[in-house]
Order: sequence, then structure tokens, then C-alpha cells
Amino acid sequence: MEQAFPPAQLSTPEPLAKRIIWILSAVVFLAVVLLNRVQVPAPAGWDVHLFAAINAVINSLVSVLLILGVSSAKARNWGLHRRVMLTAIILSALFLVSYILHHLFAGDTPFGGTGFMRIVYYVILATHILLAAGTLPFILLTAYRSLKGDYPAHRKLARRVWPVWFYVSVTGVVVYLMISPYY
Repeated sequence: MEQAFPPAQLSTPEPLAKRIIWILSAVVFLAVVLLNRVQVPAPAGWDVHLFAAINAVINSLVSVLLILGVSSAKARNWGLHRRVMLTAIILSALFLVSYILHHLFAGDTPFGGTGFMRIVYYVILATHILLAAGTLPFILLTAYRSLKGDYPAHRKLARRVWPVWFYVSVTGVVVYLMISPYY
């Protein structure tokens, strides 16, 4: 069912929005890097890897939402598309909080696999980390352009950002499944 484009909801000038997006992305990146180097003792008897499982669930939900988002856009169901994609962004923010908490309490877990599986794991992990760190500002810029009502620019950027975001969400689950036996 085709719908009219939702009305623009933001009036923030693009240069200011870009500055905010890049600063926020840099702050998030620095927080993740710095907080990954800190470990806080967890309360006794508490499973610190619960956050890792929550992260996998969130990433799975984001993957499903991204598929639904692109499907609703192709169906020109703009209201559903907007709701789905904003939900994916909110879940991704919740993922970030859970990710930081997991690493604060659990630290890093070394991968215990060997041989070819070790190589596969580290290739997936490396691409996942690099793309996750690099895609945040573009996800936010894509959302900004939609909320601003600049749909041609939104669509052009979304065609490039969506596959990367989808890869990051799916590989987040794969990384969890591969590392979880070593918790």
C-alpha cells in the first residue's frame, strides 16, 4: 500500500546536524574504546555474559527490522518504514549500552577455537568491529535526511548504508555464537 511521504520533522540546518552527528559518533567510539579497557567487578553470583546474550538478541531483532525496513520502503509503506527504522536505531542504541556493560563486567574473552575456525572468527570479528565503528555516523546521517524530508538524499545514502548495517548486525550474532562456548 503506497503512502505519502511523512512530513519533515526536523528543521536543524544540515551543517549543524552533521557536526552533531560526527561529534556524537566520535564520543561513542571513544567511550567504547576507553571503556573496553576498564573492568568492574560484577556482583557475586551474577552471570556477566547475560549482556552478551542480550546483545545477540538485539542484533537479531535489528537484522529482522532492517529487512522489514527495506521491504516496507520497496512497498512504499513510508509510515511503517519510518517506525521500523527508528526502532532499529533505538535498539542499536540499547545494544551499545549493553555492549559497554558486558565489557565493563566481563572484559574480553579469548577465542578458544583453532585452525581455520580461528581465522574465520577473527576475519568476521575484525570486519564487524571496523564496519560497526565506521557506519554509525552514516546511519545517523541517513536518519537525519529522512527526518529532514530530504528523501532523495536519504534514499541514495541508505542504499550504501543499509548493507553495511545489516552485515554488522548479522555478524554480531555470528561472533556471539562463535565466542559463547568460551565464556
